[in-house]
Amino acid sequence: MIQDIFPNLNNNHFAQLRPDAGSFIMHFRGKDALACNDVQSPFPTLSAFESEPDCIYGFSIGDKKYYVARPDDIEVPAGFGYIPIKDVRHAKGAMKENVYAMFTAFHLFSWYRQSRFCGICGAPTVPAAPERALRCTKCGNLIFPRINPAVIVGVTNGDKILITRYAKGKGVEYDALIGGFVEIGETLEETVSREVMEEVGLKVKNIRYYKSQPWGYSGGMLTGFYCDVDGSDAITLDENELGSAIWVKREDIAGQPDALSLTNEMMCMFRDGKNN
Repeated sequence: MIQDIFPNLNNNHFAQLRPDAGSFIMHFRGKDALACNDVQSPFPTLSAFESEPDCIYGFSIGDKKYYVARPDDIEVPAGFGYIPIKDVRHAKGAMKENVYAMFTAFHLFSWYRQSRFCGICGAPTVPAAPERALRCTKCGNLIFPRINPAVIVGVTNGDKILITRYAKGKGVEYDALIGGFVEIGETLEETVSREVMEEVGLKVKNIRYYKSQPWGYSGGMLTGFYCDVDGSDAITLDENELGSAIWVKREDIAGQPDALSLTNEMMCMFRDGKNN
């Protein structure tokens, strides 16, 4: 999965560090990343800029340090431009470590951009060292990074699993599983039952946790569950969310184009009989 970058490790402990010439500077416009087409090293280092952008330390992967540039607009170094995040992810030969760094940086960048002003009094916020937090300059309100919990659900029916595709315009166009964000007051298990019922009209039982995954593109923490259909396996599709949902036998599971997602791993684990 995307976070499986061993032997390197992600160190996200916040520190007040200045970037050096080899530090990576991460910046985004909408859902486009400041990058180039070099799949080995797609992101600019500080040395590529004529002047140091206003940036804040994000995290390290191994001996590589990543900083998030905070302004809406910054200098675009020669040879770089804004490339859709999905294109960087799916580029032929893309390295998992780079994709993981991009998604993590996008999560941080989005939080900083959305938290520039206090939600209580509307005053500007500033970094609140030594923590990864922002402090309101007027009322002192502390704002910490937001992580959105979500579930990915492999609904099984004997030797079949429910494979879905998103409705047009809702997401990627390859095989997926049921998924959705946790609502206020819900347990993860309750989210599993609710999302399955809402999206395909099925009752489920034997809900069991599989694994989790950070997914910075949505600012989420994905939690994977398997469960069994309870009673009728007739599908009632929510066409606002899904384009299709079908029962697929183990041997017919194709998986996704890359091995980065929890969804893909769960489909492949079921295919190989390793989900229990």
